[in-house]
Amino acid sequence: MDFYTYLLRCNDGSYYAGHTDDLDRRIAEHQTGELGGYTAKRMPVTLVWSDRFPTRDEAFAAERQIKGWSRAKKEALIAGDWERISALGRNRQGSCG
Repeated sequence: MDFYTYLLRCNDGSYYAGHTDDLDRRIAEHQTGELGGYTAKRMPVTLVWSDRFPTRDEAFAAERQIKGWSRAKKEALIAGDWERISALGRNRQGSCG
């Protein structure tokens, strides 16, 4: 069984990261507001990025990592700009306070 980490763009321009074992079903649940919570108040939502993982633990770890990223880093991920993701990571590590 495959697992997925995904990133949604909400109607207010914010991003939501999650993970699931059925991407199509989960996106449909977000789009109808069935899940409640964050995305239900910010519909409609659009899937802007997803990736497949062999285990739930790996998909969950990727979700947690992405949730900690800046908006700029999430947008670099969506664009597939790995060089910018790396540069943004280096900048954040070197910043103070």
